[in-house]
Amino acid sequence: MNAHQIIIRPLITEKNTNLMQFNKYSFEVDRNATKPQIKRAIEEIFNVRVTAVHTMNVRGKLRRRGRQYGYTADWKKAIVTLAEGDRIDLFEGA
Repeated sequence: MNAHQIIIRPLITEKNTNLMQFNKYSFEVDRNATKPQIKRAIEEIFNVRVTAVHTMNVRGKLRRRGRQYGYTADWKKAIVTLAEGDRIDLFEGA
């Protein structure tokens, strides 16, 4: 897998915006990606140094469409801590 297949999209929420003060950024990542792969992908795409990667599997939620019930897809979330002085400017305009 290349770096752009591992990192699916950045997660921009109020909680994640507050984490940016502590140099932590959140991404949706491929479900099969490992922490070293995520670290390499972030460093390659954004030219920053990653000090820590925390991952979690997010279960899909029950949703209803009329009388039909179903679940949204399960996905994987990664919270990446950057080295002191590094920033990702992608989030600054959000």
